[in-house]
Amino acid sequence: MKELICTTSNTHQYPIMIEKGLKSRLSQMKALFSQYHKVMIITDKNVAKEYLTEVERQVRMSGPKVYNIVVPPGEKSKCLDQASSIYNELVKCNITRSDAILTLGGGVVGDLGGFCAATYLRGIDLIQLPTSLLAQVDSSVGGKVGIDLDYGKNLVGAFHQPKAVIIDPLFLETLEDHYMIDGMAEVIKYGCISSANLFVKLMGYTYHEDLIEDIEEIIARCCQIKRDIVEEDEHEHGIRRTLNFGHTIGHVVETFYKFKKYSHGEAVAIGMAQITKKTVAEGISQADTYRNIVEILNAYGLPSKLPNMPLDKVQEILFTDKKFENEALHICALEKIGKAEIVKIQKQQAIELFK
Repeated sequence: MKELICTTSNTHQYPIMIEKGLKSRLSQMKALFSQYHKVMIITDKNVAKEYLTEVERQVRMSGPKVYNIVVPPGEKSKCLDQASSIYNELVKCNITRSDAILTLGGGVVGDLGGFCAATYLRGIDLIQLPTSLLAQVDSSVGGKVGIDLDYGKNLVGAFHQPKAVIIDPLFLETLEDHYMIDGMAEVIKYGCISSANLFVKLMGYTYHEDLIEDIEEIIARCCQIKRDIVEEDEHEHGIRRTLNFGHTIGHVVETFYKFKKYSHGEAVAIGMAQITKKTVAEGISQADTYRNIVEILNAYGLPSKLPNMPLDKVQEILFTDKKFENEALHICALEKIGKAEIVKIQKQQAIELFK
């Protein structure tokens, strides 16, 4: 088993466990689960059908009483109404600060359940059990949790580090192809910002089966990169901003199309390509960087072309971005594949990114 330890600025430590078959060995994690009287599992309807019964059984065998909340799948569940409904269920089950929330699902469930853990009773323990590739390589690690508003993504949230992240690549066996492709956008992002070797490795796969054979190693590498960045900059004042590569443009695309036309990974892929197209033109990025990104995105079935969106609507969405500080926006740009930097631009320059 690969195990990473993430230590954040408040000296909180938690394990990131990565191994095939972990979901079938939760009952052996008594040191983790037996400290709680109750564990509330938050999941969505799709994941519940496949895994909820067995995960409940495994956690119950390790000691605590187990309850569950099942939410509708999709980004629309990351909202205040759904959070309020979860709070009410937590109260009905008398969940206290000596209990924990376990999120069983992809990025939406992890963000939503994590936000409720961060805010219910001013904070209770959180355990992440991610089931999608996107959540396993990115959103389950680092403590960012949140919900959306009508004006944009993740505008209400918190930093709430988990007690543990349990990653079982076997969850990916039941993942539909488009969710696997969605997660690959975040994997590619890590190669772009921090590891040219990972980028080259991803470019070298001819067959999907070869990628899957190495997926545990790939997940571990992505988690290691994120762990190292989070340890250095937990609250995103510096290097952690590099993790937002492609996300400023991507969040506008997602929001403009009301989270229906493009998935998160597809929108981030578009964002990575578009920002690099601009930075190559400005001489910030090496000349071949844009071509290499478009090539790898195409290889994994991800889009790279920015759709046509009215600039007045773009501006309306963009200016709510939480990465703005006064009139300036910090964006991640690549010097070359594997090396990122933060560039500070003004509002009008930000609009130019969409032309």
